[in-house]
Amino acid sequence: MAVFAPRLGGASWSALLIGSRCRSRFAEVMASPGDSSGAGAGSGSEPPPSGDLRSVLITSVLNLEQLEVDLFRCAWTPEQRDRAGGQIVGQALVAAAHAVSRDEQVHSLHCYFVRTGNPKVPVLYEVERTRTGKSFSVRSVKAIQHGQPIFTCQASFQLSQGSPVQHQFTMPTVPPPEELLTQDELIQKFLQNPNVAEGYRKRLTKIQAQDVPIDIKPVNPPDIFSSEPQEAKQLFWVRARGYIGETDMKVHCCVAAYISDYAFLGTALLPHRQYRIKFMVSLDHSMWFHAPFRADHWMLYECESPWAGGCRGLVQGRLWRRDGVLAVTCAQEGVIRVEQTPNQSKL
Repeated sequence: MAVFAPRLGGASWSALLIGSRCRSRFAEVMASPGDSSGAGAGSGSEPPPSGDLRSVLITSVLNLEQLEVDLFRCAWTPEQRDRAGGQIVGQALVAAAHAVSRDEQVHSLHCYFVRTGNPKVPVLYEVERTRTGKSFSVRSVKAIQHGQPIFTCQASFQLSQGSPVQHQFTMPTVPPPEELLTQDELIQKFLQNPNVAEGYRKRLTKIQAQDVPIDIKPVNPPDIFSSEPQEAKQLFWVRARGYIGETDMKVHCCVAAYISDYAFLGTALLPHRQYRIKFMVSLDHSMWFHAPFRADHWMLYECESPWAGGCRGLVQGRLWRRDGVLAVTCAQEGVIRVEQTPNQSKL
């Protein structure tokens, strides 16, 4: 969910699915088409589209202004007024990536949301070069508002190394994205149902109006007209909206960090849909990067929640390339508070 966390109105389909919420300097420093880091390896390649279709995640959302060596700022803009936890994670990784060599690639990050942020105030990112080793380097990042840290992150980078020790889980068998409706199409379908309550219709319309820079196709969207508990698991195809291209793998990792926060913590609510959500916010967020991928290509996001209790929920996620390669593993824990009275029907 979000470091800038609003109070949520109910354990609705919208809360479960959405969860939280010129070349940039980012792209100039870390990206050049045809880079040998192999971001597109195993995921297919495609020519750049005609026209200016570069992803807004590169040109705006994850773009930072460098103020000094290892000091960056993300200025507030109108389209960023609902800045979410995924954006903070992605921007922190952008800042850390500026402080390593081009040959080093991110392999993990571990983050803590320590204070509620203000979406109307710029965020400063301060990088500490904690360690630079022969194979691994660690960079610590602190996100600051009003002189206080709102978020901390440690990112670890590794020089490429081969090993005969390799294994992975098997990718779930699901319909391809071409056979599924997008999130916007699903919302439009629900809005056409005359039985949807007016309050819920307004929430869906508000979600539909948001300019989310991610394409999402749920594999098993929850039934919005039912409060029956469901398995704490959901799958959906995701990709960055717009073109990123084959470039330094760190660019795609930063975009994936942004994407990974969407709908993630909401997975823990699926078995508890009868309750109305009062408050939901992330406590920490971790990621491990295993294989090259393209964040602007469809990837399957497999999310599951093995445990919830004590006003907390734990979720785990896996991002799969279409060819069955496990690209990223994620984990997150967050605060979840609900009203004790069961929620009423959406009808």
